[in-house]
Amino acid sequence: MKESTKRIFKLHGWRVDRAVHNYLYFVFYDLYVKGALYLTKAVVALFSRLEATKHIPKFIFERYHAKVLSRRDLNKILSLEETVMLGPDTSKRIIPFKYANKIILREPTHLAVMDCPCKLELDDPCQPVASCIAVGRPLVDFWLEHCQKYHVRRITREEALAIIDEHRRKGHINQAFFKVATGGSMGVICNCCPRCCVSMRATALTRKIKGAESLSQYAPSGYKVRHEAEKCRLCGRCAEVCNFGAVEMRDGERVYRAESCYGCELCVENCPQGALSLYLEEGGLLPLDIDLAREVLGGGQRE
Repeated sequence: MKESTKRIFKLHGWRVDRAVHNYLYFVFYDLYVKGALYLTKAVVALFSRLEATKHIPKFIFERYHAKVLSRRDLNKILSLEETVMLGPDTSKRIIPFKYANKIILREPTHLAVMDCPCKLELDDPCQPVASCIAVGRPLVDFWLEHCQKYHVRRITREEALAIIDEHRRKGHINQAFFKVATGGSMGVICNCCPRCCVSMRATALTRKIKGAESLSQYAPSGYKVRHEAEKCRLCGRCAEVCNFGAVEMRDGERVYRAESCYGCELCVENCPQGALSLYLEEGGLLPLDIDLAREVLGGGQRE
């Protein structure tokens, strides 16, 4: 058994079922995401009028989900020099899901990128295809040993940030993914667009189910957007780049729906007048800011 596989089994202890799931999940990543999407389509097509059906995606989303990240919080994650072990977030203040809710990044200076299985499911995916980033030595080593069909390669922090910025210029958002089968914690940062991302497509499909209109596989970043009207020239660029329908130009005015905003920061980055900025909404979700997470989750453990 390869050393990276042994680490996977050690991570899960007596839960051999989760270790096997973890192994199969990444080795057959492309088939996994394709199957998940087709299953969602089938459930929606057959049972969308039955309200009880909403419990199926809710069960899945509690165990496999994502957190939208701002560019500033990404920078903190990729600047880490030491292992960070935080959570579980039982308060749901940062990660509002019941099960996969820990922030664990072991030896986070180890980074790798591979082709996105969501994009591989499409005939004409967004480019570049290499857009899934692993953070932490255990996952990086596992990818390098078992996932070469996805063209895995090690990258530096500078390369990771360059990949992220290239995708953000294209209007793609960043998400940190969490999964019960991978120890209930994060480890993968994806560069996602609504057309390619299976989690975003599955969420859109799920919301067609009666009673599931508010379900989402991805949680907001925790930020909202402040607008300085005196700087704004009503160019509409913020509305163009918003993937969530939170901004629109109506009768020559900018209309912002905070309840629809995921705080991805794309509109802030693309405002030519600098009229937009992020702020923490009082009483709302908190961002996956490593410094804030340490404070909220009691400082966590460090190896």
